[in-house]
Amino acid sequence: MIPLLLAAAAPVAILSPDHSIAISVAPDGKSYSVTRKGEMIVKDAPLGLDIANEPDLGPLTLVDVAKQRVDRTIPLVATKASKARDHYNGAVIRFREHAAGGRTLSIEARAYNEGVAFRYVLPGGKPVEIAGEETGFRLADDPQCEVSELTGSHERPWQLKAVSALDRSKLYDLPMLCASASGKTHFALTQAGIGGYAGFALKPVAGGLDVRLFPRKGRPYVAVQSPDGLHSAWRVIMAGDRAGDLIASPIVGNLSQQASGDFSWVKPGKAAWDWWSGPMETPPPTMDRYRHFIDFAAQSGFPYFLIDAGWAYKTGQCCDLWPHPENDITRAEAGIDIPALVQYARGKGVDLLLWVHWLPLDARLDEALDLYQRWGIKGIKVDFMDRDDQEMVDFYVRVAEATAKRHMLLDMHGAFPPSGLQRTYPNYITQEGVMGAEHDKFAWGRVNPAHNVKLAYTRMLLGPMDYTPGGFRNGATAPGPRDGSMPTSQHSRGQALAMYVVYDSPLQMVSDAPEAYVNASGFDFIKQVPTAWDETRFIEGTPESHIVLARRKGRDWYIGAMTNGTARRVDIPLSLLGSGRFEATVWQDGASPNMVDRTTRQVTSGDTLSVQMSARGGAAIHIRPVS
Repeated sequence: MIPLLLAAAAPVAILSPDHSIAISVAPDGKSYSVTRKGEMIVKDAPLGLDIANEPDLGPLTLVDVAKQRVDRTIPLVATKASKARDHYNGAVIRFREHAAGGRTLSIEARAYNEGVAFRYVLPGGKPVEIAGEETGFRLADDPQCEVSELTGSHERPWQLKAVSALDRSKLYDLPMLCASASGKTHFALTQAGIGGYAGFALKPVAGGLDVRLFPRKGRPYVAVQSPDGLHSAWRVIMAGDRAGDLIASPIVGNLSQQASGDFSWVKPGKAAWDWWSGPMETPPPTMDRYRHFIDFAAQSGFPYFLIDAGWAYKTGQCCDLWPHPENDITRAEAGIDIPALVQYARGKGVDLLLWVHWLPLDARLDEALDLYQRWGIKGIKVDFMDRDDQEMVDFYVRVAEATAKRHMLLDMHGAFPPSGLQRTYPNYITQEGVMGAEHDKFAWGRVNPAHNVKLAYTRMLLGPMDYTPGGFRNGATAPGPRDGSMPTSQHSRGQALAMYVVYDSPLQMVSDAPEAYVNASGFDFIKQVPTAWDETRFIEGTPESHIVLARRKGRDWYIGAMTNGTARRVDIPLSLLGSGRFEATVWQDGASPNMVDRTTRQVTSGDTLSVQMSARGGAAIHIRPVS
């Protein structure tokens, strides 16, 4: 502990292990600042909690500081790396109100080489209700940031804007990716460890942004209820030299509760999927249609088939925020026999996943999951939550825990962006909260190549992203199919392949109809590419231009390259390979948007691969050792 007399007159400063980043908390507990490599990133930003039904916290006195130093390695399951180094310097800074018998507030702060984080702690002994936070981000020099306006489903495009140009009548989503004035630091504002708390959005204010917690449903003046004391969620600033350096960062997961127990049963992989290539109005399901997709998954070597909306009694249409009043998620539609489909699929080495609406699942969680387990279902996709309040966060935790107990995978759609819950429950294998390929089905869809590139630097920083790639009708110049059933993507086949490397999703959809892949150029790459990795490395690019990203599985490397609307050549150094000889197979844009050229050559770590991407294009590379 640092005694009060030694610490009270100066800010409490915490340096990252490599001394590149510092977070300092003012001695009155009311503000904080962040610097990186000597450059101011956040200056005198506000701190504090708004405790409901109590007077505001008065002036605070610093009581003591408990320093922390941690350096450990965390083994990971089915994600972007096989392990994460959790290395930080931290402190728990305790304050007390001036008045006799004053209340206590602690601020726990950490400085990583990859960023900083802090949270609030209120002591136990009584219930606590939080109306909101005083927390803000006062960003130095009015940085340019990639921003996305908030919606309940978190499905909006990203735009590059100065913070001062943001609309103060609107809220903005997480993360917000910014560049410092010098351009030598790129940083992202986000959250982690929100279990038991509420999510937040960013509210533009003079000089920066404020945290706005989502209120509880039916209690607009209360955001968080706790029966005994409080640990808030972490407020996180990820940081690196380049925007792409944040992609491999483990900080969001490291700040979350780590998994306990055995999750070796979690099996990542690709899934055939029946919704994307079907009509907007869900057709009556048939056993023949489902068996057709199971056969395709088996022939392609995919471990899963996801049965989307339509299988359960009175499911309703694809995009109903509220289920049909007679919907029954424990009963299949007439003519559909789920246990028989499970047996048919198992005979071909395929497991089944089921789509459900969150409301009936919430009402019958244990009953439904017990039934699915008896049927032999291996996971569920839960949809249309579209909320970030504490009650909804609690629902996520309950579903993740309940599926983990039954050794079932979990995929959340209509979801908020990840905040580290996958670390606690590795069976929570992917989630939406992204404007993904389903928007190809709509006339107003905006999943163009520029958007696709930006996703790697923004939404994907936070965790798995169920974009649902794999559309093999490529090269449209406008969104939306005319018949509402067979989407055409606005990118090339090369970019479609690259998504399987660039986009992080241990459960990865292969979204088109089986017929689209028959003798299709590049489908051989999709069949072989992994979905979970031992290592991730950013190579080059910017959010406004392109991305080249490498991922390793064993000794094999896979590289994905994607460009926006501009054709470009990239030269990829292969120094990451290490010693030995390797064979590199390259799939790059061909003569038409639906074609890729496949070439193979011998390489070593001293070589450079040159890849040409067409406008709206991309490339995928597989490099394997040969000696």
